[in-house]
Amino acid sequence: LHRQAEQTCRQLVRTQEEHERLLQAAVKQAEGLEHNLRSAEAVLAEKVAQLEDVQAQLSRNKLLIEDLREENRGFSMALQAAELKQKSAEEKNQLLEEQASALKQLIGKITPASLSG
Repeated sequence: LHRQAEQTCRQLVRTQEEHERLLQAAVKQAEGLEHNLRSAEAVLAEKVAQLEDVQAQLSRNKLLIEDLREENRGFSMALQAAELKQKSAEEKNQLLEEQASALKQLIGKITPASLSG
């Protein structure tokens, strides 16, 4: 009975040692997983910061594009006004050329008559 008790005690000690080894291995694995989790969280935090920077840049770009569109509308209106003025000036120029031609013809008719008279 005494021998059986010693064997049982040795078996319990071996079982306890095995459990402690398994527990240590599980603790190391948990520590490794915790480290991996912290690393992943750091990477994610960095990516979030980068995405926030990109989003801020996109917002600034959107505002710049809207400003450029507004400026472009102003330029377009100014161009249309300039084109209308140019067309009006061309029409006035054409009319003046026609009047100058008519005056030349009239002077051409008047000049020979006054020289002969």
